[in-house]
Amino acid sequence: HWTLLSVSLLNCLLSTACGVGLALAIALTVRSRGMHLVTGCNSSALPADARAAIATNDCPFNTTRIYDTALALWFPSMVLAAAEAVLSGRCCLVALIFRGIGPCARSYGKEQV
Repeated sequence: HWTLLSVSLLNCLLSTACGVGLALAIALTVRSRGMHLVTGCNSSALPADARAAIATNDCPFNTTRIYDTALALWFPSMVLAAAEAVLSGRCCLVALIFRGIGPCARSYGKEQV
C-alpha cells in the first residue's frame, strides 16, 4: 500500500507539473505569435509572424509549419497530462483508504473499493 501511495503521489505531482508547463508554453507561444520557436534562427529574412516563416539556410530546422505543429502536439499532451494527474490522484486516494487514512477510511468506501 505504501508503494502505491508514494508512486501515485509522485506521478500526480509530475503530471500536474507537466500540464502546467505545457499550458505555460502554449500561452507564451500564442502571445509571441511563435517567435520564441524560431529564436535559433539568425536570419533577418524571417518575418515577424512565425506562421509565415520560410525555411532558410541560416536555420537548423524547417520553420514553415513549426507554429501549427507545436500547438497541435501540445494541446492533446496537456489534456492527457491532466487526465493522468486525475487518475493518479484517485490512485493516491485509494491507497490512503487502504492504509486507513483519510475521510473515507472507516466507512463504506473501504468495502466498496
